[in-house]
Amino acid sequence: MLPAATPRLRFREMTEADFSDIATLDLGGSRGPAGWLEWNRRNYAEHGFGLWIIESHSGVFVGDCGLTMQEVEGKWFVEAGWHVRSDRRRQGYAAEAAAAVCDGARDAGVEHLIAIIRPDNVASQGVAAKIGMVLEHEVHKNGGPALVFGVNLAR
Repeated sequence: MLPAATPRLRFREMTEADFSDIATLDLGGSRGPAGWLEWNRRNYAEHGFGLWIIESHSGVFVGDCGLTMQEVEGKWFVEAGWHVRSDRRRQGYAAEAAAAVCDGARDAGVEHLIAIIRPDNVASQGVAAKIGMVLEHEVHKNGGPALVFGVNLAR
């Protein structure tokens, strides 16, 4: 269930060949690039989605963006996530990719989409707002405070 291409970006599944590009992203957490690749490949197999590579139409790596299953306070949600390499930030790529992912989730029947964002990640909070998400609540997740943004997608 790859999202449709956007005017500047296309999506594809991650492969082992993406290791060096994935290593350039600020992923947070403790998975590391190899664990990140493995986790996303497992997500594709189990859920039919994961974080996809986003690249220019000419094949230049921009980052990743997609959907994952996330547990928040004992309940499971579909989450939109995005990471853009540092030299491509502040150019609208994350919002462009996230909007396509949001549209794809809606088309696939996802009724509610969330984004879990650290309080100091103002840029990602802006991306969430651009795709129609609003702050729903604050939680403690993965060792620290997190903001849960969400949007209802049901038609």
